Parts: sequence; structure tokens; C-alpha cells
Amino acid sequence: MTEQTPNKEIKDRTVRIKLIDGSQVSGQVNINRDPGYDRASDLVTSYKEPFLILFNVTVNPPDFENSIKHKTLFINKSHIIWAAPDETQK
Repeated sequence: MTEQTPNKEIKDRTVRIKLIDGSQVSGQVNINRDPGYDRASDLVTSYKEPFLILFNVTVNPPDFENSIKHKTLFINKSHIIWAAPDETQK
């Protein structure tokens, strides 16, 4: 018998990210994760996970006029130049 963990409620924050290839990404991250992050910046700067998982994502590549939408996107944190929270959030 396998042990199941209870589902945690998603506590999302919208972040904007610029990648080393010049792409700009906007999406949501879940900060309600183990070990429990209080801010989006805690999740981005944590060395415990090498990838940042975003959902409801829009990617604006530097060479394309149209944005690309993704339901889920995994970003290698070593490819992030900067990340900023959406200032309109509570």
C-alpha cells in the first residue's frame, strides 16, 4: 500500500522572467509547496529544485512578434537573468 499525501491548496503568484536567450516569460508559480515558501522570490532563488514550474504561461520570444501560450512550463533556473513579481498582486 502506498502512502498518499493530501492535496495542498494552490497559492499562486504571477511572475515575469527574462531568460538568457532574450525571451520574456509571464506565468504563475505555486508558492504553497514543501518546504513552504512565503514569496515568489523564495521559490526562484531556492537551490533545492533546479527547475521553476510555471502554469498559465505566456512566452514572448525575442525574434517573434506573436506570443506563445503554455499550460505548464519548466524553466531551468540557471537560464533566468531576472525575475519580478507582478506588482498588482496582494
